[in-house]
Amino acid sequence: MLFLLQSSIMKIQETIRASIALKEQILADHQLLQKVLDAADACVSALQNGGKVLFCGNGGSAADAQHLAAELSGRYYYDRPPLYAEALHVNSSYITAVANDYSYDVVFSRMVEAAGKPGDILFALSTSGNSSNVLKAMKKAHELGMKTIAMTGEGGGKMKNESDYLLAVPGKDTPRVQESHIMLGHIICEHIESKMFPK
Repeated sequence: MLFLLQSSIMKIQETIRASIALKEQILADHQLLQKVLDAADACVSALQNGGKVLFCGNGGSAADAQHLAAELSGRYYYDRPPLYAEALHVNSSYITAVANDYSYDVVFSRMVEAAGKPGDILFALSTSGNSSNVLKAMKKAHELGMKTIAMTGEGGGKMKNESDYLLAVPGKDTPRVQESHIMLGHIICEHIESKMFPK
């Protein structure tokens, strides 16, 4: 029993170390950190000019999209006016209707077409960088004159070619990549809030 407990604790430690190691890689990657800053500044510019930030992703990335949209539309560190940010999957009736009547591939692109305008930002999350519905949304965003920010895993996948700002976390393990996505997303939210509403 003691051996099993120690083995389980060692597994937990191994997971935490893997998460830390990936974040250490990000910490040392000045090019990636500059892209994070550039993406955050692009969001600031869009919001200051009356635009919005739309988020999309599937599964855990959908949860991250909703989380980050809430940080902007609600608050992050302190009270300030709300910012126009929305995750595109939150209307379940819309998602299920479009998936049923058209295809799950277009659930995000149709909403981008309805809500997006030139100068807006589409924040696209996919650990593989190959999610078809996210790619279609990015293509639609570019057709409308929007800028795109992609959060992916190592290499960027197909989303690499559709992104104005590629934040490719240098890892292949989906849970560890998602943990890094929410960290970078929080950094971006903090930057946006402090730039737009300096204390």
